[in-house]
Amino acid sequence: MEYNDYWSRICFWAILKGENRVSTEYEVRVLEINKKEIIQKIEKLGGKFECIYNQKRYVYDFNPEIDNKWIRLRTDGFKTTLAIKEITNSNIDGTKELEVEVSGFDETNIILKELGYIPKACQENRRTRYMIDGIELDIDEWPMIPAYLEIEGKSEYEVNKMVEILDIEKSNVTAKDVQSIYNDVYGIDITKIKDLKF
Repeated sequence: MEYNDYWSRICFWAILKGENRVSTEYEVRVLEINKKEIIQKIEKLGGKFECIYNQKRYVYDFNPEIDNKWIRLRTDGFKTTLAIKEITNSNIDGTKELEVEVSGFDETNIILKELGYIPKACQENRRTRYMIDGIELDIDEWPMIPAYLEIEGKSEYEVNKMVEILDIEKSNVTAKDVQSIYNDVYGIDITKIKDLKF
């Protein structure tokens, strides 16, 4: 067994040992939003402002690479998490996530480098979060593309109901992940952008 493979297994053992720890994310994104108007809608419905997060993340490929599966280290200035992300399909429930909280962003990146995982990209975005009845409503702003609204709930029904309540045009709703939005909607291949920053 090679060094990287051995220590990678040790590093992620606590995360990978039980499939029941994998969570399904029920989320959609609403493209081409008017930020001011969507905030007014959310607040009119009783949405509670939570915070503005300035997020920074490192993205790593598996070794060897696995299609539609990657490692993400992310901080929002308050909390830092290490996650395994996987896209299993393009539906509302197509994103699987295995996530743990870690104590330090830079320190965890150093540990991953020692294990042979070099970040293929550094990405930044700004997230404005509102909450309505446990549903996360995130206005996400990324470099080079218009802001979009991400709606995440505990079930497909919850998410679709919120889309209906907000009176959102269905043609603007997508279950695509961020990379696919950049590539499929705006023709930008972010896999070739090492530093995606404002």
